[in-house]
Amino acid sequence: MTSTILADLPFMDAFPTPGEAQWRAAVDKVLKGADFEKKLVGRTSDGIRIEPLYEAAAEPSSRPLRAQAGRWHVAARVDHPDETEAAKLALADLEGGADSLTLSFAGAPAARGFGLEVTSVEALDAVLDGVMLDLVRLRLDPAPGGRKQALLLADLVERRGHAPSSLQIDFGMEPIGVLASSGALAVQLPELGRRIAETIGTLKSRGFTGPFLAADGRIWHEAGATEGQELGAVLATAVTYLRLLEAQGLPLAEARDAISFTLVADADEFVTVAKLRAARLLWDRVQRACGLDPKPVFIHAETAWRSLTRRDPHVNLLRGTIAAFSAGVGGADSIGVQPFTAALGLPDGFARRIARNTQLILLEEANLWRVADPAAGAGGFEALTQALCEQGWRKFQDLEAESADGLTGIVAALANGHVQTGLGRERATRAKAIATRREPITGTSEFPNLSEASVSVLAPPPAALPTSETASDAITVEALPSIRLAEPFEALRASADIAEAAGERPKAFLATLGPIAGFAARAGFARNLFEAGGMAAPSGDGFAKTGATDLDALVAAFRASGAKLACLCGSDEAYAAEAIPAATALTAAGATVWVAGRPGEQETALREAGVTNFVFAGCDAIAVLQSALAVAISPVSTSKG
Repeated sequence: MTSTILADLPFMDAFPTPGEAQWRAAVDKVLKGADFEKKLVGRTSDGIRIEPLYEAAAEPSSRPLRAQAGRWHVAARVDHPDETEAAKLALADLEGGADSLTLSFAGAPAARGFGLEVTSVEALDAVLDGVMLDLVRLRLDPAPGGRKQALLLADLVERRGHAPSSLQIDFGMEPIGVLASSGALAVQLPELGRRIAETIGTLKSRGFTGPFLAADGRIWHEAGATEGQELGAVLATAVTYLRLLEAQGLPLAEARDAISFTLVADADEFVTVAKLRAARLLWDRVQRACGLDPKPVFIHAETAWRSLTRRDPHVNLLRGTIAAFSAGVGGADSIGVQPFTAALGLPDGFARRIARNTQLILLEEANLWRVADPAAGAGGFEALTQALCEQGWRKFQDLEAESADGLTGIVAALANGHVQTGLGRERATRAKAIATRREPITGTSEFPNLSEASVSVLAPPPAALPTSETASDAITVEALPSIRLAEPFEALRASADIAEAAGERPKAFLATLGPIAGFAARAGFARNLFEAGGMAAPSGDGFAKTGATDLDALVAAFRASGAKLACLCGSDEAYAAEAIPAATALTAAGATVWVAGRPGEQETALREAGVTNFVFAGCDAIAVLQSALAVAISPVSTSKG
């Protein structure tokens, strides 16, 4: 009613709605000739354009996104190897607001070397002591050979007297994921299909309704997959399961109902929302191609393992919040938030509570679940969803076209190395972006904190993850790696910590030239860079008291710092006037001298004065820091007279 009244007022005509042309004209004035594409157009890892401005969607239409209307499920992982401790943590999660438990068994990739080590119904009963199975949703992250864990849970349900059809259980068997992550499958595909169908038949005959199989995107995401590659791999996996089950005589509708999806929610809000929306549209298309009336697939989302950091781990709270928000808006049916200390070991009760509360605030205070499709009609989200549908479908078709040694689809693509090559290429591209800090990691590669507060975990990560033995007739492939993006910088920090434990933290002295206003920017850049490698970066308050830099004071401060590496930091004007004498004096004092800034016309003269390296925005920070640590940690040379 208010909008109608306002529209009738004559002064409203004085404020016409501006169009894109007017906006673009205003932007061009601000850019002052700069390249519009480079400044304002972004691209996803799949190369999809992210425009700075979108019109409203041509046909805005809200559609229910979740397989089940209402709230999404708050999932908590049960992965403590000790049965008693696992039971305590599970009950604490449920009492604290979780309504779904993920039983992560030892040997499962997601268990990260921990996991439930139960082999009997009695042991599983102890883990779930006090858990009312009819009031929670259960998910399994089974170890290779997930049939055993599925049947154990079925036995426990019957032992407790529950009606299986009344329970919500996702048995989560994922043999293709086992093949991809471990590099081996114990049987050939026809036998695999027979075993899967037999297990599903057994569980259904006992009253369980599933889903029984999971098409899991985590495996591909941790190996470096783009959003399009993850969608394509999940679709190809699900279609392979459809074929295997159909070959065993299951109707396609029943085979379809046996499958759930697990997708990764990353810290890129827009891409994550669009990826989950695209997954549902793509699965609808697959179902129609199979002659089925589409039904929504149950999607579990888990925040990204590869985005977690060990350094400044509290920043993981921000990443987890953005990812959980995005998964909720994108329509996930259940969400698991990685505790912020997960990369450091087995999370304790505090970290698990924060992970739960992240979702509870989004549900109870932000009320995200009350809107069926929050992104509907938003031009940016609709365009990105459609683009990811196209990318995901192309990647799916690409995998489906593969064949090798009588295999087809995604199994063939793994066997002939097609998947590994594609993911390896994406890992290399992203690794370069991480190394050059074009893709910064807050708290690790940017804004590191050498005085970060320590956090506690229940147990450190195991030194090596267990490997499984395979039969002689197994399908073998090159196993996909599980990576975290921060690992190269964390390795540098670890080297610096070892050096500190052995004596003193490695240092890079910031040799500032000119007044503070002139050197502040480059000194801040250099400090940020060196601290990302775990190196302290001492400096004075400035050595230009009356205009020119006091070189004697500069050299004295360098010697007092105990550093072996000195990095000149100043303005271009200061470099032109003072860099060469400063480099000469510092070199004479025993310093390895670097310069903060790109080499310019003075490069030859600076190198002759003793400068050995230049550091600047866009340089390979990993390589630079490796060199810096080598200098800083190297023993002091001595000569014999």
